[in-house]
Amino acid sequence: MKHARIAWAGAIHEAVESEGELLLTRSPWAGKRLKFDEVVWLPPLAPTPQARTILALGLNYADHAKELAFKAPEEPLVFVKGEASLIGHKALTKRPEGVTYMHYECELAVVIGRTAKNVKKENAYDHVAGYTVANDYAIRDYLENWYRPNLKVKNRDTCTPIGPWRVDAQDIHAQFGSPMNLALQTIVNGKITQSGHTRDMIFDVPTLIEYFSQFMTLQPGDLILTGTPDGVVDCQVGDQIVTEIQGLGALINTLA
Repeated sequence: MKHARIAWAGAIHEAVESEGELLLTRSPWAGKRLKFDEVVWLPPLAPTPQARTILALGLNYADHAKELAFKAPEEPLVFVKGEASLIGHKALTKRPEGVTYMHYECELAVVIGRTAKNVKKENAYDHVAGYTVANDYAIRDYLENWYRPNLKVKNRDTCTPIGPWRVDAQDIHAQFGSPMNLALQTIVNGKITQSGHTRDMIFDVPTLIEYFSQFMTLQPGDLILTGTPDGVVDCQVGDQIVTEIQGLGALINTLA
């Protein structure tokens, strides 16, 4: 099932995709149907009782590491993002004035569903609630070191669009076998600029869950952004960027 969170009629609502429409699922509006263009799309993540941890991978595709003239890592390269960086489908991302290179990164995002501590790879998927699409923008002007992305590069407000849907893990596993069998692409102003496949990750989803849960506890609602393949290009104000992953939908974002 495809889940969404939206703003409509002065309130925030939970919804699911139904026959090309949004079907509200919570009373008093349960059963109400809305068109996609009638609402404001929010990140499709339910609020968590504790602060959400967002873990993001760098250089997790060998072709992207090569594109940046770096050796592929032997251990996951990870940084932490704040929730204020997240925005929804069709929202605006701010390109800072004066920067010379800002690029998208189409990424599979993993939503944790059960507390995970010292999890083995063979049991990792038991702790996943679902998947969504993330566009993890990077601003190269501020980059100090590809192995240590600083806050101004990767943790800026509005610079991580996510959505439009959170798709249940069992649906992806039933249709594709696992999230490691999904094609992805980015389209800028109608032109395909990035094509890749999740099977080309250096560290797959089970490996990442095992790795992180060895030294930290993953809680329901936490996110893992799994990196991007090669094909990133500079994007300017007014550009429309569509990051799309098979089975998860197309996330639309515009630079402002």
